Amino acid sequence: MRTALYPGSFDPITNGHLDILKRALKLFDHIILAIAANEEKEPTFSLEERLQFVEENVYGLENVSVEAFDCLLVEYARKKEAIALVRGLRAVSDFEYEFQMAQMNRHMDAEIETIFLMPNEKYFFTSSHLLKLVHKYGGEGPALVPTNVLRALKASYKASTKSD
Repeated sequence: MRTALYPGSFDPITNGHLDILKRALKLFDHIILAIAANEEKEPTFSLEERLQFVEENVYGLENVSVEAFDCLLVEYARKKEAIALVRGLRAVSDFEYEFQMAQMNRHMDAEIETIFLMPNEKYFFTSSHLLKLVHKYGGEGPALVPTNVLRALKASYKASTKSD
């Protein structure tokens, strides 16, 4: 079976992430959507919340599993016997960072390929960070995140506004 990891913090998952996942499913037999615990990034949503959001949105997709990890990505890929890492590229600005990461991963294990996929053009400008900023200041992007994430963003920023 050809397994790939689709890693990320997914804080929160967006429709762009889901678009990349569906594209990757055309290329691999099994995709593990791997959520990085990475508390250094100070996520808006807890690991448990991010796992729940993702699981709810991939429910019914065959050949997709959702897991959390807290180690070097290449180590995790080896453990899962993944042959590739799936990464999304939205714009040229993503390329430099992703290129450096892919080269470091290749340096650590040349057998694991990095595959770059582009989302549908309607998601080119979408990032979890930008969506959180929009919601923090009262804007909305309902077509850019799944419904469960939209509810959580509204609740999170409504609560933080009350406490300010």
